Amino acid sequence: MDSFNHLINAIIQVIAFSIIPFIWWIISDRKNSTFLHWLGFRKIIVKDYKKYILSVLGMLLLSFITVFYIFPLYIDTSNNATSQFAGKGFSALIPVVIYSFIQTGLSEEIFFRGFLAKRLINKYGFRFGNIIQGLLFGLMHGIFFFWIAGVMGTIIIIVLTGMSGWVSGWINEKQSGGSIISSWVLHGLGNFIASISVMFNII
Repeated sequence: MDSFNHLINAIIQVIAFSIIPFIWWIISDRKNSTFLHWLGFRKIIVKDYKKYILSVLGMLLLSFITVFYIFPLYIDTSNNATSQFAGKGFSALIPVVIYSFIQTGLSEEIFFRGFLAKRLINKYGFRFGNIIQGLLFGLMHGIFFFWIAGVMGTIIIIVLTGMSGWVSGWINEKQSGGSIISSWVLHGLGNFIASISVMFNII
């Protein structure tokens, strides 16, 4: 039942994060492409395998360092979203996968990389558009964590998640042929690492 409730919550969040993009697509581009293709749900076409692999490994390393070394210094992890899995071990594995890859990973990638990044890049070019979406991604997380992280912690969260958002946009647009599947998987893995750490009381 717990897994079912997590799945329902995840689906609701994905729908909520998709409403604005869907309305935008209907108004602006529904005659030219399907909604999913417009968002970037398409086959990954790797431009440079070396750069792609290095950037993916870099993102995973950033996630690991952030979760195990930086966030614990500034954030009370007993109050954040992953605390619901604290100490539950393998019994929380399915809910954690749903939370990591669907509720947060999929919903946020749809809105930030599938919708915002692509629209901003189309309007302002890659450099400026990707910086804006990365900054907005960081600000969203900073606002969300402000009440448990304080000023310094919030600044660090904005910088780190903003960098993560920027790199995700770069991987998608410059190394994946416009597919957001790369950033979706990476985002999910980052959240999965954070959840695993509390599942087994590692931090």
